[in-house]
Amino acid sequence: MDNNLNISTQSPVLESLFLQYKACIILPTYNNRNTLCEVIAQSLLQTSHVIVVNDGSTDDTLDLIKEYPIQLVSYSKNQGKGFAMRKGFNYAIEKGYDYAFTIDTDGQHYPEDCVNFFDVLEKNPGSLLIGSRNLTHENVPGKSSFGNKFSNFWFKLETGKVMPDTQSGFRLYPIFMYKDSTFFTRKYEFEIEIIVRSSWKGIDVLPVPIRVYYPKPEDRVTHFRPFKDFFRISVLNTFLVLIALFYIKPRDLILRPLKEKGFKRGLKELLFDPHETIFTRAASIGFGVFMGIVPIWGFQLLVGIPAAIAMKMNKTLFIVAANISIFPPIIWAASLATGKLIFRNPNWKIDFRNLQWEEVAQTGKEFFVGGTVLSIVAGLVFFGVTYGVLKLRQK
Repeated sequence: MDNNLNISTQSPVLESLFLQYKACIILPTYNNRNTLCEVIAQSLLQTSHVIVVNDGSTDDTLDLIKEYPIQLVSYSKNQGKGFAMRKGFNYAIEKGYDYAFTIDTDGQHYPEDCVNFFDVLEKNPGSLLIGSRNLTHENVPGKSSFGNKFSNFWFKLETGKVMPDTQSGFRLYPIFMYKDSTFFTRKYEFEIEIIVRSSWKGIDVLPVPIRVYYPKPEDRVTHFRPFKDFFRISVLNTFLVLIALFYIKPRDLILRPLKEKGFKRGLKELLFDPHETIFTRAASIGFGVFMGIVPIWGFQLLVGIPAAIAMKMNKTLFIVAANISIFPPIIWAASLATGKLIFRNPNWKIDFRNLQWEEVAQTGKEFFVGGTVLSIVAGLVFFGVTYGVLKLRQK
């Protein structure tokens, strides 16, 4: 934990729990001057670890909050709530936090309800917890209730899991689980992307009961743009459903036998299954290695699983072999070095330890050609070695 964090002179009521779990509160805000100060004040009563992310506010937000003992992340151009949350997460991770609450600054949440999250977290460490609101509350907009039901439906379709409130902004994220994650959305739809992809990653997504306050319609401030934001959310959900159908659900179905029997025993049974030809098993592994290396990063299994099914390969062996892609810096470096050798670039030696994706992307042709050649060669080698070993064992 960073030792330079602001600590109030009077210990906040939940300070010990925030320290125990290395947690903080992140308040993404954009032009919420009427409610922001009260939310900050109530948050500071719970913990001194409060981070405000000023998402390019054009009002006097910065002047209003300068006297509060908070940590500030600020930039001049409004980028969207998702972008603000991602900036907040990155900052919190750098400061040594493992968990981060997010609380909307429109005044609808009660920061003292953080204690409810800690009660659930104690029994479910590493989970993503979402505040579950009572949407029958007075002054709740009809579109909010409908939007939540709509979002809950998509979440169930994409993950197979039921959540009572997938749109609540009061959440507790296990940010240490996202250190190596790349997210694509920047607006309100980010809150959908992260919970769906967290579930796919094996992170439990659980509800926590919270209170909620909705002011009268004439006093309410919202930056949600119904047409633009709803359109982006619909596009995202369509994309997530396609990934779920063609990748996530087949992956989980195929790998379930390995999980149930144990990886070592399950893999042994698959490799030496007498009901499947040696060629098919070896080809499945070779094709898996090929797809794990071929430079279509992010889409290997999305393309590979349907192809493996079409070619009647062993899908489980294919996925196990394709997991060679869990070593991206090594594969990137090897692909780049291969490309440089093919194009006779004298500077073909690559620093495996400090290689960044930006450096790889800048090479373009060398990386793509090198990665393609490397994937073909590696796939053939793994096919040949596997075929030879299985043939010897058969004899």
